[in-house]
Amino acid sequence: MNLLTLYLLLLKATLTSFSGLSSLPVVHRDLVVERKVLSERQLNTSVAMARATPGPLGLYVVCVGYFVRGYAGAVMGGLAMITPAFLIIPLLRFLGRRKDDPRLQGAIRAVTLAAAGLMLAASMPLARDAITSPWLAAIALASCVVLVVTRLDTLWVVACAALVGLVIRAMDS
Repeated sequence: MNLLTLYLLLLKATLTSFSGLSSLPVVHRDLVVERKVLSERQLNTSVAMARATPGPLGLYVVCVGYFVRGYAGAVMGGLAMITPAFLIIPLLRFLGRRKDDPRLQGAIRAVTLAAAGLMLAASMPLARDAITSPWLAAIALASCVVLVVTRLDTLWVVACAALVGLVIRAMDS
């Protein structure tokens, strides 16, 4: 895959998302399913690396770029990630004049719901690849419940889930 195509595909993904991981379905479809230049495991690894490091959630596109084309691909991923920030300023200025328009508010709600649905659809194949035992399923379910019911920071939930996973793995060995 050439670098310009990679940049444009990752830019399309970042332009169509409100938060970092809502671009995941687009990346999955374009690079894993259609073009087959990225594996499910590499995409999972990219997401895990982005979640484990400080910074924006959308940082995973840099890892995706690296897996597809090495360092040059990582640069394309970085450029694709920052390009929307440069485009949003004129757009916000334009929309700021129309913030009380009920049609605009309805459109924003619809796009937000669509992004949530896309994130759910993209997370299912990733979950199938990552959850390989009943213990991992129980850890994932418990983590989801804790995140929904409490206001505990995601970092602590992930750290506790990792610790429980390591303890279970040590007991199985």
